[in-house]
Amino acid sequence: MAVVALHYRFDGPRHAPVVLLLAPPGAKWTLWEPQMPELTRELRVLRVNHRGHGSSPAPGGDYTMDELGADLLALLDEFGLDRLSIVGAGLGGMLATWLAASHPGRVARLGYVAGTAAVPREGPWQRLAERARRDGMEAVVDEATRCWFTPTFAEYRPDVVKRVAEEFSGVAAAGFAGWCAAGAGLDQRRLLARVKAPALVVSSVHDPLLPPGHGRRLARGLPHARLETVSGAAHLAGVERADRVNELLTEHVAH
Repeated sequence: MAVVALHYRFDGPRHAPVVLLLAPPGAKWTLWEPQMPELTRELRVLRVNHRGHGSSPAPGGDYTMDELGADLLALLDEFGLDRLSIVGAGLGGMLATWLAASHPGRVARLGYVAGTAAVPREGPWQRLAERARRDGMEAVVDEATRCWFTPTFAEYRPDVVKRVAEEFSGVAAAGFAGWCAAGAGLDQRRLLARVKAPALVVSSVHDPLLPPGHGRRLARGLPHARLETVSGAAHLAGVERADRVNELLTEHVAH
């Protein structure tokens, strides 16, 4: 299995506990900017760009969660990070689950923002992956990002919506499509019992991509989980309701 050297960044106090933030496919580490002022007060924050995102290389073909996880483990080993917390947004949470289930002793706490334990194979990700490979990222940007924000937020903050869409368009099609293929049809429900870390699951009331039912099922399957539902947000609750998400994440991860 060939490991990809991921584009990464550290922020926050050098000797503080480390939290790893994982964005969903199509989003880069800048997705977490609304969380940085709060998290870096007490934590050393590690952000990465997935394969094909930012300066991370983008091998062709479909990826597997094992391959994506190996990329992360290589980075953690490089810096001697034997124990840390992880927060994943969207499908990025499935990579967090993989790591916490495969190496439970390395994960102190888990956080999910719009998380899930199982993705239908006939969902949008496989279709978007095929179109992105064939026609490029511009061909899928509208459909892929439409569910990320509520119409109210899109009207109030068109600058944020535009910036996120531009960053999505700049992702390598091979990286986005390969990551989507890793998530499409993935069922991690049997893995959940192996997760030992206390978990926070945050779901958005108005998330059309992974509605609250996904969060409820994820929280029920995790041995030590707490479920919180956030109103007034769609899929990217960490951007749209940064106030509430920051409060929840800080309380869970930093204490």
